[in-house]
Formats: sequence, structure tokens, C-alpha cells
Amino acid sequence: MSTGIHHATNQSIKPFKSSEEYLYAMKEDLAEWLRDLYEIDIDVNNILEALETGAVLCSHANNVTRVAGEFIQKYGMVRQVQLPTNGVTFVNSAQPATFLARDNISNFISWCRKHMDIKDVLMFETDDLVLRKNEKNFVLCLLEVARRASRFGMAAPVLIQLEQEIEEEIREELELPLEETPPLAKPQRRTSNTQNLDEMDSTNFWCWLLDFTRVFVSQVQCLISRCTCPTQFPMFKVSEGKYRVGDSSTLIFVRILRNHVMVRVGGGWDTLEHYLDKHDPCRCTSISEFSQTPPHTHIH
Repeated sequence: MSTGIHHATNQSIKPFKSSEEYLYAMKEDLAEWLRDLYEIDIDVNNILEALETGAVLCSHANNVTRVAGEFIQKYGMVRQVQLPTNGVTFVNSAQPATFLARDNISNFISWCRKHMDIKDVLMFETDDLVLRKNEKNFVLCLLEVARRASRFGMAAPVLIQLEQEIEEEIREELELPLEETPPLAKPQRRTSNTQNLDEMDSTNFWCWLLDFTRVFVSQVQCLISRCTCPTQFPMFKVSEGKYRVGDSSTLIFVRILRNHVMVRVGGGWDTLEHYLDKHDPCRCTSISEFSQTPPHTHIH
């Protein structure tokens, strides 16, 4: 088995200690995606600094508009898809926290609202990025732009690709018709820290799949097993990557994003650990005992 596969199957799951730290996984995904798209020096640790002048954001908006234009030329306007037809003007040499940087960010925000139809609940304000007032909404806005742009052929972050995979699975189970959007070539999915599956022979592929599945299941079981109550918080495996939790009929979809166990429930993402922290009364009590920060409001 290759070194890359060995590393992936033995990589530890990053612990999350607060309700906000699941943003780390989203920032990591966005940073890698932007780095690959534009060959810029960006990672999870400097993503806000890399974007705070607004120049990369505006350049990205123009790139999304260009891809939308190519889509329109090929398919025409599609009612189900919001297609931007205008880009933004910006100053590429703007310095952080200057008027020009704020103007760049403001132009990007206006473009998101007017041309991508991003709703206010997912929008951010200039100070949210410049002064770090609302990191969460900034991240959610970038993900929503990526989500909408992926519908007309823009390369998507891995998290958005996982969403599409889950939605496709749900459609197949419910035997729903495919979306009326013209078929597009989907961006190739990339799995972090594993070798290209196309380059594996059949033996190596099944070894990788077996190890990946084993690690995936063991990580889920490990997170669940932290409950020490006589009657443990129930979590039943329905199928691969799908679980029923608690005493309700709630279904969650579980995926591994790099070294994070992520949960898709309803229309959003969370880490499995944080999801259980909110819903398992035993874990809520344990966290309040060991946490150095005031406990959050939990759902019981």
C-alpha cells in the first residue's frame, strides 16, 4: 500500500472544542480550493489575511462571471440558475484596511447580492472581514457563491462536491427526476492525502477502500462511544455514510473531509463531534465539566 494511503488512513481526526471551531474545516476547504484555482499563497491559517484587500474576491467574482458567460453562450439563459452577467471593478494593489481595500470588498458584496442573489442571512459586511467581526458569515457567503457557481460549471470546493453527492443519493432513493439544468461536466473529485484512484490497480484500490471504510467507521464509533451512560445515545447506521440519530427519525449524512468527520443534516454542515455535543445530553454535561469557556446552549 502506498505511503499516501497509509498516511490518510492513520491521520487523526482534529478535535473541536467549541461551537465555532467547525469553521476550521470549512476555511481549510476554501483555502485549498482558492489556492488551486488561482495559484496563490493561501492556507487555513492565513485565509483572512490573503483575502482582506478584496482583490482576490473581486478577481474571483470576475472569473465566476466569465464562466457564467461561457455557460450562456452554450446553453442560453436558464431559469433555474442565477447567472451573473456583470463583473466588478477593483484595485489590485489595494493595501489591507485602506479605503481601497474596503471599496474592493464592498464591490464584491454588492456583486454577491445583485448578481448571485445571495440572501442576507448568508451575507457579510465589510467590517466582518476587515475587523474580523463575523468570520462565520464571511465563510458561509464564499461557500454559497461556490455552491451557486458550481451549477454552471465552476470548479467547486470538496465540501460542495460532497453536498452534490448526497443530493444525488437522495434523488436516486426517492426516484426524483434529475434537475432540468443542462448537463455539465462535473469537476473531478479530489480526495485529500490519497493517490490518484485511476492509477491504482484493482488490488490496491480495494485495499484502499477497505482501509478507508475501516477508519471511517472506527472514527464514527469512537466519537459515539464517549457517552458512558447506561443507556447510550442511539446512532444507527442505515447505509454507508448515513445514520439515524437519537430517538427521532432524523437522518444525517456523514462524510470525511480531509481529517474532519463532517455531518450534513438539513441544509447545513457541522462536525460529527459538535453535532453530538449539541444533541447527546451526556456529552453536553462532560463538555461543561472540562471546558474552560462558558457552556453553550445545547439542544436536548
